[in-house]
Amino acid sequence: MQTFDGIITDRGSKYAVSGGPCASPDDARAFIKDLCRTKKFAKATHNTWAFLQDGVPVKNDDGESGAGMVIVRMLEREGVHNHIVVVTRWYGGKHLGGDRFRHVQDAVRHYLDHADLR
Repeated sequence: MQTFDGIITDRGSKYAVSGGPCASPDDARAFIKDLCRTKKFAKATHNTWAFLQDGVPVKNDDGESGAGMVIVRMLEREGVHNHIVVVTRWYGGKHLGGDRFRHVQDAVRHYLDHADLR
């Protein structure tokens, strides 16, 4: 598991991004369970995630409507398969509107640029 914490802050909301190998929905559930063993991530407002299982998108918005599809599109564009990416948000009290999608994109971009995708 690779995690990049505190990468984006906007109007009190804070973002982190994590990821690792993932080949099935069961792997994804295990990954999220492992991530949430850290109290900070368990208390997050949203742990949105997605991965491509042999080219087929598997995603969960975790209440951040539409965010999973943003992750899917970026993974498809980069050709990253069987690797989960989780964008975590701690809500800061102010609505971000459409900026939240830009932040999800920026978080995934940070992960793709800095993580070991092997």
